[in-house]
Amino acid sequence: MDRSRRAIFEVLKTAIGTIDFNENLLVQVFSQYPGKILKAFYNVGDDVKQGDVLFTIDSPDLLQAESTLLASAGVLELQKRVLARATGLLKAGGSAQKDVDQATSDEQTAEGNFKSAKNAVRIFGKSDAEIEQILSNRKIDSTLVVPNPISGRVVTRNAAPGFLTQPGTAPAPFSIADVSTMWMIANVIETDAPAYKVGQPVEVRVPAYPAKVFKGHVTAIGSMIDPNSHRQLVRSEVDDPEHLLRSGMYASFVIRVGDAVRSPAVPEGGVVREGDGTMTAWVTTDSRHFSKRTVQTGTRQGGWVQILNGLQPEETVVTEGAVYLSNELLLGEAG
Repeated sequence: MDRSRRAIFEVLKTAIGTIDFNENLLVQVFSQYPGKILKAFYNVGDDVKQGDVLFTIDSPDLLQAESTLLASAGVLELQKRVLARATGLLKAGGSAQKDVDQATSDEQTAEGNFKSAKNAVRIFGKSDAEIEQILSNRKIDSTLVVPNPISGRVVTRNAAPGFLTQPGTAPAPFSIADVSTMWMIANVIETDAPAYKVGQPVEVRVPAYPAKVFKGHVTAIGSMIDPNSHRQLVRSEVDDPEHLLRSGMYASFVIRVGDAVRSPAVPEGGVVREGDGTMTAWVTTDSRHFSKRTVQTGTRQGGWVQILNGLQPEETVVTEGAVYLSNELLLGEAG
């Protein structure tokens, strides 16, 4: 036997769902230009840092840009010599000022074209040192390097040598996800929908790590109720600094949706569900005489049952053998 008492019950809601990647931190990596993939350097599941080279392609556009650069460099060199010759002849009296002016204009135009060509090659990610090497060796390198835009994990790879890739055309050669946070997607019952709010703290558990609680918060509430299942989407962002969660994992969450309340409570063994679905408790004042009370129960937390109606604090209830007493009464009535 035990006395009923007042206990604090938190207002909680629970739901089940699945873990997914945080799509706000999921990047499909394309090349900015079309081409044929030469090499791919990482596989699914590999952790990569921002700036790591994911793959390289043989780019016709880069080839054209570098060819234009070398041609403009040659024209600029020629125009510099023409200007120097015209200036020398003018000093010697062998040419007119208009020839020098024309050569100067041509040299300035060639200079502008050369700078424009260098900038065009720079857009492809070539450094100034690489550009200078192209100019000094007069050798074109059409290999375009595609770097990783964010630190994270490779979640899909479609890149392979010989694979033709187009900017923005699926499938992306690589998809990279920042897995420091994950999403939990749950569909809650319609009657619970008003209790959920953006920003509420969430505690998530997954069967793979039953003793671990992942912390997070609600980030999105669905704008409609599914007409078939009568459920509403609730999306939470879950912190996962150890990178333990995997997309597709089954998960459950608990959300505190209101202030804690103090209510009468009895141990779980003190409440019996009758055959008609009602909940009852056995009460005694002298440990020898017992009376059955119909009670209205609320939540169950920490081995205690919240009593909404039917019992007062400090009443003595049967906690061991309550089911036996109910069965005895049922047999007696049947007899």
